[in-house]
Amino acid sequence: MRKDGGPAAAGVRDTAGAPGTEAAHEASPTPGTWALLVLCAAHFMDTVDLSDVGVALPAIQRDLGMTSGSLQWVVSAYALGYGGFLLLGGRVADLFGRRRVFLTAVAVFGAVSVLGALAPTGGLLIAARLAKGVAAGFLAPAALSLITTGWPEGPRRGRALGWYATAGACGFVGGLVLGGVLTELSWRLVFALPVPLAVGALFAGRRLLPADPRGGTRDKIDVPGALTATAGLVLLVYALAQAPSHGWLSGRTLVLFAAAVGLLVLFLRVESRARRPLVPLSFLTRRATAGTNLTIFAMWGAYTSFAFLATLHLQNVLGWTPLQTAGAFVPLGLANGALAPFAGRLAARFGVPRTIAAGMLLLALSYALFFRLGPDSSFLTVVLPVMVVNGIGTAATFPALNMSAVSGVPDRDQGLAGALLNTFMQIGGAVVLALVTAVVEAGQQADPADPLAGYGAGTAVIVATVLAGLGATLLVRSGPDRRDP
Repeated sequence: MRKDGGPAAAGVRDTAGAPGTEAAHEASPTPGTWALLVLCAAHFMDTVDLSDVGVALPAIQRDLGMTSGSLQWVVSAYALGYGGFLLLGGRVADLFGRRRVFLTAVAVFGAVSVLGALAPTGGLLIAARLAKGVAAGFLAPAALSLITTGWPEGPRRGRALGWYATAGACGFVGGLVLGGVLTELSWRLVFALPVPLAVGALFAGRRLLPADPRGGTRDKIDVPGALTATAGLVLLVYALAQAPSHGWLSGRTLVLFAAAVGLLVLFLRVESRARRPLVPLSFLTRRATAGTNLTIFAMWGAYTSFAFLATLHLQNVLGWTPLQTAGAFVPLGLANGALAPFAGRLAARFGVPRTIAAGMLLLALSYALFFRLGPDSSFLTVVLPVMVVNGIGTAATFPALNMSAVSGVPDRDQGLAGALLNTFMQIGGAVVLALVTAVVEAGQQADPADPLAGYGAGTAVIVATVLAGLGATLLVRSGPDRRDP
């Protein structure tokens, strides 16, 4: 087996038969370790920004005089831009150059981070968060497709995706800790945190990332498909974000959901007639694509809800500080970071579907262990086992899902595959969290005197979600293992 940075393995073929793909693999060298580090740094930056803001929200509210209703949009605006623009971002990366889109998105991400740190009003802060989410919607699929087209399918791609997943896990947990530390000084430092990472990734990426191919035929983007898909996804995320405050059965919420569904149905109709669709319908109906995306929908939805419930429990029931609460998640990140780089080897040896299923079982076990939390739970005997088992399950599942999402997909559609995976991931987080929040609130209203009211029912929803995702893994099928020579 050649080391990273050597020529790509001869004979690695694009299983969908994209013309010229095999020759491109043979002629193009595999990017080296430093190029992978650039992509991992960008992913770390993205996930830090997902998690560090939550701890700073009370300080932001006091400083800018924001109401609780407007404060939630500091978080929701990012999700709105991210989830709404992923499909468009993935296809733009495929058509106009992954390196070009990646570097542009990193530059925009860094610039709006500066604007957010300097924002004098809540409205400008929310606008900066929305713009940053849009930039992340282009950055994430471009970064993932640079890996999946640069490293040949097999153990080497598995290792690269493992390190990429590790960077994401470390960024998410690191964001919790750094958010708590920096908020003690100023909440504005939290928003400035991604800036040095963006500057480093931008300058290093210009030198280290492989150039976009030249001389190829550039397809025109499917404008009607792009408009209907983006508008439908933005409306869906917006409806989910505002439903808890306006009511799930309110006229406003029902109209938004109906409009989102109508736009997405129109999108499917447009795609069925488009000469060069944004998302080919045959791509959506692949068993492996459906199984992978439904699984990550359940996996990330369960984790987002678990992090929400655990944070509330540790602070409101056990009386921990925000920084102590963030520290409780560190073992999860350490376990994930230690094992994720080996996910490629595990998937190559035992098969991607088995690796995903094993990881989902571990995640279900970790959430079942959460039932043991009570008003006097100790960190060592109760909290620590939950976090460690969850970290191991995530390390097995997340890289393998990324491998499954792009396996057998032609190079021309790698960005789209990554974007679709991330879209299901973000929508899953919003849907399951909304459901768990509603269940917990109903329990608390039924028994206001019990500080644990609703937590058991919410945890049961999380466990059921993971088990449903485990069932979706039955749709994931892999062909014969491809190994490096």
